[in-house]
Amino acid sequence: MLERHELEAFLTLGDELHFGRTAELLGVSTGRISQTIKKLERRVGTPLFARTSRSVALTPVGRRLHEELRPAHTTILAALERATAAGRGLLGTLRVGFGSPWGGELLTAAADTFLARHPGCALTLREVPVDAGTRPVEDGELDVQYVALPVGVTGLTTGPVLVREERVLLVPVGHPLARRASLGLEDLAGQTLVTTGRTRSRAWRETHYPTRTPSGAAIHHGPAAGTWEEVLSLVGAGRGVAPGAARGARYHPRPGIAYVPFHDAPTLDYGLVWPTASENALIRAFAETAAASA
Repeated sequence: MLERHELEAFLTLGDELHFGRTAELLGVSTGRISQTIKKLERRVGTPLFARTSRSVALTPVGRRLHEELRPAHTTILAALERATAAGRGLLGTLRVGFGSPWGGELLTAAADTFLARHPGCALTLREVPVDAGTRPVEDGELDVQYVALPVGVTGLTTGPVLVREERVLLVPVGHPLARRASLGLEDLAGQTLVTTGRTRSRAWRETHYPTRTPSGAAIHHGPAAGTWEEVLSLVGAGRGVAPGAARGARYHPRPGIAYVPFHDAPTLDYGLVWPTASENALIRAFAETAAASA
């Protein structure tokens, strides 16, 4: 049987045909490579390399041995990588959901990087309707979901903030607020909000669709929309106003809608959430990849 260092020395020298480069790649001395090859040739009973002061070449026997060993070596390394991945929990399929187009773009880029690093995994991306809240990940339809924070749902773990967006208010172009350069949260007093996202989380509802301004003035809740197209249609028809992210003006431009920024609202933060009980190495690795891609 070949020792591992003999196999690697022979295959690498067969690729490089240079003792110095082979030694550098394997992190040993040139003399060690020369001794290893000589020992292997004595075992085989014939030269595997033809050496001169200027060149190194495989002999016919050496070339055939190299051609036959290379695929087997590749298969062994792949098997070891799969076993290592399995030991770390990095095998299987991850189901990931998003509700905004910029979330979809971020997760697609993260998925490409993740799959390149972990070829034993599979990943599916799915768009989630805006009125679904976190129900898909709570109900086990998804393993990870990209959502607007905070979640505030027991049993869900929240990863780091991936995107911070300035808040805006979507208003019909004929609305008095549409002529303003910016708005304060008190300007929501007496307004009717088009809402989305059914959730058990009071913290989520009050963050995104408050019922009171900071001073306590009432904010009315109007029609509920199931998709962003419905939000835009309702706002454009004058049925209410809708809070949103500044980036929405680029992804959802409408001639009848103005996106007016808030000057005193906290940022709109997005991140990944997943069931705490189901957390594993696969989910953690994807969350780390997404954070690096953001």
